[in-house]
Amino acid sequence: MVTQSTKLSQIVSTAAPKLAKHRGITVVGDLLEFWPRRYLEHTADLGTLHVGMYVVAVATVKTAATRSMKNRRGEMLTVTITDGAHEVDLVFFKAWGHRDALVPGTTALFAGTVGMYRGRWQLAHPAYQLMHGGLGDAATDRGPIPVYLQVKGMQNWAVAECVRLTLDQLDDLPDPIPAALRGRRGLPGRLAAMRGIHVPDEMPQVYLARQRMRYEEALVLQTLLAQRRAQIALQHTAIARPPGKGGLLDAFDARLPFELTAGQREIGNTLASEMSGDTPMNRLLQGEVGSGKTVIALRAMLAAVDAGGQAALLAPTEVLAAQHHRSITAMLGELAERGMLGGSEIGTQVALLTGSQSTAARKRSLLDVASGDAGIVIGTHALIQEHVQFFDLALVVVDEQHRFGVEQRDAMRDKAKQPPHVLVMTATPIPRTVAMTVFGDMETSTLTELPRGRAPITTHVVPTDNPRWVERTWVRIAEEVRSGRQAYVVCPRIVDTESRGGISDEEVPDTRPAPEDGEPGDGEREEGERQDGESGETAEPRVWASVLAVVEQLRSDPALHGITIDVLHGRMTPEDKDAAMARFTRGETGVLVSTTVIEVGVDVANATVMVVMDADRFGVSQLHQLRGRVGRGGHPGLCLLMTGAEADGGARERLEAVAGTTDGFALAQLDLELRGTGDVLSGRQSGGGRSTRGMGRGSFRFLSLVRDEELILQAREDAAALVAADPDLNAHPELGAAVAERLDAEQAAFLERS
Repeated sequence: MVTQSTKLSQIVSTAAPKLAKHRGITVVGDLLEFWPRRYLEHTADLGTLHVGMYVVAVATVKTAATRSMKNRRGEMLTVTITDGAHEVDLVFFKAWGHRDALVPGTTALFAGTVGMYRGRWQLAHPAYQLMHGGLGDAATDRGPIPVYLQVKGMQNWAVAECVRLTLDQLDDLPDPIPAALRGRRGLPGRLAAMRGIHVPDEMPQVYLARQRMRYEEALVLQTLLAQRRAQIALQHTAIARPPGKGGLLDAFDARLPFELTAGQREIGNTLASEMSGDTPMNRLLQGEVGSGKTVIALRAMLAAVDAGGQAALLAPTEVLAAQHHRSITAMLGELAERGMLGGSEIGTQVALLTGSQSTAARKRSLLDVASGDAGIVIGTHALIQEHVQFFDLALVVVDEQHRFGVEQRDAMRDKAKQPPHVLVMTATPIPRTVAMTVFGDMETSTLTELPRGRAPITTHVVPTDNPRWVERTWVRIAEEVRSGRQAYVVCPRIVDTESRGGISDEEVPDTRPAPEDGEPGDGEREEGERQDGESGETAEPRVWASVLAVVEQLRSDPALHGITIDVLHGRMTPEDKDAAMARFTRGETGVLVSTTVIEVGVDVANATVMVVMDADRFGVSQLHQLRGRVGRGGHPGLCLLMTGAEADGGARERLEAVAGTTDGFALAQLDLELRGTGDVLSGRQSGGGRSTRGMGRGSFRFLSLVRDEELILQAREDAAALVAADPDLNAHPELGAAVAERLDAEQAAFLERS
């Protein structure tokens, strides 16, 4: 009996070695998942060729002629084929065997590498297969022809024939989608879907099969997430932390110099309700840059202290941890000085723990944390070290969660007597479909309004090929600083380099969009095929702006004469970083030239202008994050995106989109559309401080987070019902097996991080 694990050598013995060697296809399941990259109908377009492209096309012979060759014996055959609108010449240096087959009027499937000869497109000695039934059931003139990535030594129709022979050997395939769900959603079984993808009679079959595969991918993931939600609810019991009356939280609310927004009040009530239960809170809080998430988190931490516990705030960098400590201490005032002269009797202490602290300061903080005197503890990875002991950890707040791994999260949980409540915050707006997939095991709250009094931010694109605009940029910064404000200049690199090697952790990711649906992903282009934008010529390497070069340039610019210019980047020592940030916060520095280390959480109300150098090297969402560092006080913000990108290129379009709106959720959706779905379950993310390629195509082969929101909602609903009725999926073993396969070590780690 043939199954998905049957070796291909038992079915297609001649082709099996080539499939294994060149595409890693060894068993039936591998071949079935070697999806066609596109389909050809019987009017192929020959108008989109370029030299070096490997083309597979259906065309009709228009003319054919033989002639003797000048320099060797024998005859050559020249053929002109057409798709009805465009022509391509074929040349065979041995006419024998081809002359009688390729006669005018004959339709065939042709495959070869495109060349140019005397101004005309040409295929030299291409492979071909006549269309009068000789392609087998996988590609007859009754239906679309699947086109696969090239397998060296095999023609496209040979691959199609291998798939057809394999499908003919199968009686059925394990189906992760229960039969009742297939019927309700109008979806074919898995074997029928494989036939619809590989051997369709018409394109509607392909569309229905793809729809079924998209739903399958969504259902498997949503079932995994539904199981996680159920396990958390059943297996973990937290200590209820109901808010008290007349305690820290009430005192803090009374001293707030501003009124909470409706959204802040609503989310605060939600957190209070969940922390009052014995099921651990597991909530994601997302919101626009500057929307007031920190105040919400602080109120939750004060509620935890009121209930007799402690709260820990885990920050990704020492710069951000120190800033959180300063801002929270300032907001609390005497409420953060319990036991000190002038401190409040109902107050607490706020401890800071980082790796660069002096030994004496560290010992004091460790003692305050262990004794419970410090109700709020703020720190970096130093918090998770073994010798850090909490008196009673009730709430863990994770700022910019994507920068922490599963080990760090587990280590924080282990420091609590019972599972703590968890609040995860992110300032990167997340499209709804991503939230339902990446963060599908968490409840989500979203802040969409900005606090009152927040100044608007204006954004402009500054092309570097316009010297007057560039000059005006630095004059504008000087004007702002001399008016008492401050400015950031953000660079993609620390030092000059002409290669892409040596990128530091805080430098920006490659922002090239992912391939379109149905096109090969990274590493999957056909032999001889170029990426979009490749010219075949070696371009001059572009040198990206670096902190060390830009700071020297600005210090010598007459417009900035007399203005203090400082630097901040990830290769500085923690002490130097803290000192640079402190000088900027105190207003001693007029211009701070930095990498993206200032992207998250840095809050200097007096900073009103930002210049982003080589802005086309940053993702859409990351640019939105960066510009959120200005305009945080009462003065309007200005962000200038400097770029050398072509005016009519996609990079400039992205920058103009950022300049055109301050709606972070709209920009996040645009970012998703530009980058593609990607491997959203892996550690690779857009922006966020990781130096990655961003979002590729590995996680989903059919599902699109851009296009398939309704389908994901259906799958989420169906998965919740299945898990509620059968948590271990005993009645649905095929779905259980698919979920187990999906949850490999890397994916489990990322789900835990989320």
